[in-house]
Amino acid sequence: MIFSIGTDIIEVGRVERELRRRNGFKEKVFARGEVRCCESRRGKARSYAARFAAKEAFLKALGAGLRGPLAFHEIEVVNDKLGKPGIVLRGKTKAFCARKRIGRIHVSVSHGRDLATAVVLLESRATTREDSP
Repeated sequence: MIFSIGTDIIEVGRVERELRRRNGFKEKVFARGEVRCCESRRGKARSYAARFAAKEAFLKALGAGLRGPLAFHEIEVVNDKLGKPGIVLRGKTKAFCARKRIGRIHVSVSHGRDLATAVVLLESRATTREDSP
């Protein structure tokens, strides 16, 4: 069953400026695997921006927002062997989603020269008899 959907769009230049300007921005926002992936690509800023948009879309779908207890670096955007994106959760974010009974996370990202966008669809796990009052 669909739990929620979130979307985000961001200017690549905004992320590029943050990467150049702010010490610790990468470490605060991105998981180590994401940094390795983005740094290996020719269009680094576009890759970072697409991942940032996916994280924002995920938080919007959760209804948690940016002021909640969840951390960006606990939301890792990964790619399978064919390049299909996915999201791996860690820490408090993973626990939060378990409490919300989030079963599957679907993500689509795209970027052009100037913009990056993402859509995240969350599915809830089926309720079992034990979960019923």
